[in-house]
Amino acid sequence: MSSKYTIGLDYGTDSVRSLIVNTATGEEVASAVFHYPRWKKQQYCDAPNNRFRQHPKDYLEGLEYTIKEALKLSPAGVAENVVGISVDTTGSTPIAVDEKGIPLSLTPGFEENPNAMFVLWKDHTAVKEADEINQLAGKWQIDFTKFEGGIYSSEWFWAKLLHVIREDAGVFRAAYSWVEHCDWIPAVLTGNTNPKTLKRSRCAAGHKAMWHEAFNGLPAEDFLVSLDPLLSGLRDRLYKETFTCDISAGKLTAEWAAKLGLSADVVVGVGAFDAHLGAVGAEIEPYYVSKVMGTSTCDMLIAPMEEVGDKLVKGICGQVDGSIVPGMLGLEAGQSAFGDIYAWFKRLLEWPLQNILAETALLDEATKQKLLDETSDKIIAKLSEEAAKLPIGASGIVALDWMNGRRTPDANQNLKGAIAGLNLGSDAPRIFRALVEATAFGSKAINDRFIAEGVRIDGVIALGGVAKKSPLVMQIVADVLNMPIKVARSEQACALGSAMAAAVVAGIYPNTAEAQKKMGGGIETEYHPILENVGKYQELYEKYKRFGRFVEFGL
Repeated sequence: MSSKYTIGLDYGTDSVRSLIVNTATGEEVASAVFHYPRWKKQQYCDAPNNRFRQHPKDYLEGLEYTIKEALKLSPAGVAENVVGISVDTTGSTPIAVDEKGIPLSLTPGFEENPNAMFVLWKDHTAVKEADEINQLAGKWQIDFTKFEGGIYSSEWFWAKLLHVIREDAGVFRAAYSWVEHCDWIPAVLTGNTNPKTLKRSRCAAGHKAMWHEAFNGLPAEDFLVSLDPLLSGLRDRLYKETFTCDISAGKLTAEWAAKLGLSADVVVGVGAFDAHLGAVGAEIEPYYVSKVMGTSTCDMLIAPMEEVGDKLVKGICGQVDGSIVPGMLGLEAGQSAFGDIYAWFKRLLEWPLQNILAETALLDEATKQKLLDETSDKIIAKLSEEAAKLPIGASGIVALDWMNGRRTPDANQNLKGAIAGLNLGSDAPRIFRALVEATAFGSKAINDRFIAEGVRIDGVIALGGVAKKSPLVMQIVADVLNMPIKVARSEQACALGSAMAAAVVAGIYPNTAEAQKKMGGGIETEYHPILENVGKYQELYEKYKRFGRFVEFGL
């Protein structure tokens, strides 16, 4: 067998997936998924207080299981022809580590401590710390947030670690350094977990940790100490240099090679975030927004450095040289909740099923469970079917998509969702449609910000679960944006993007563009705006903006 293969390892919020790809053809040879068992039980989480933590054992078990399982499902000869592995993860998802780079939750005394776990991207316990960072940055001689949209978020690195060390003196004393999830997995696979020497992702550092070459790396020591003396000395135990996803982090250790059934010559790439490598997998091109549409959204845009490198785009999640495609400026935005909003409404409607029907003595247990499962499976589909029949704006209901705060434009995790215009005739399909429209309006607000700041948008490429499964949502978003939306064919664009990055790291292709050209899956379908809907949605969008100003500012 002369073909070479790479593995894309994609760590999502609920599960990890390994995808094996033929580097010559882009054929997705085999894949396997592992759902995090501890996360599934919501261990170490406190959802009412916005605490979401994940155990590193979930990640390690998933790493081993998915790669081995995918290889089992592959044709004979694939394993010995795997040449590279690259990793993408959620982010910012940092963890406290000891001097050897071992997560504290894998060390004695911290096994069940939530503060010793990975702090998941959607953990919003650090709102106060983010506010303090913004206040200090606003009056400091150098604005360390300026390449991150000018507003620091509670979803990001410094706010999270500061919150944890303030809350937990034991973790503060034991933590030598902190490592992002996307940096830790390559470090484990290559055997270099030393916090000072492991290769750190440009993507994670630039978008979430205020790293920039203009600052000589991370924010200055005096800034960090002014923020909190607890941060004294930590900068020197972190990193100065960062690397793009076309760089090797090293080769598989003999131990991991044996464990996975791969060669010790397999090259492991520097990690990146899932949305960024998802954009690569969806074949992003300059001035196209790659929109990952899942529980939240991540909106990625690339542009030549010489054309936009001197622009500062306010209120986004950062602009970083090489964070998506090496050599291009990568700009990130997104919504803190998208599909999560639909899931919330579904849970709301399920309450009587889970709390009344589940306890009834009128049905046997097997029948009850079947009824619960069938109803739960059909709620969103039935809501979508009925919502599609409703005329635009006829219900008078307007919603805000801030159920999990607002990521962009202008991060504010203190914000809450809201629904206005309800009356006694407001049924579930009408409210559901308003929620879908709200998520579309949140998408338009992001596009509008890019354009207002001088970065044009030539098109949209969508990927993720919502993009693949919901024609109603996709058509509404196309109408609201007044722009065609292409949906990437691959079911696993993030993992595919990681596999493309691995092909570059392994030397199969000279750059990302060549890997995309040879390994891309193309476009599955395209949604076009319906002209008569565009004007109606523009009117509704203006109401959405007025409602938003009222909720945020009381204006």
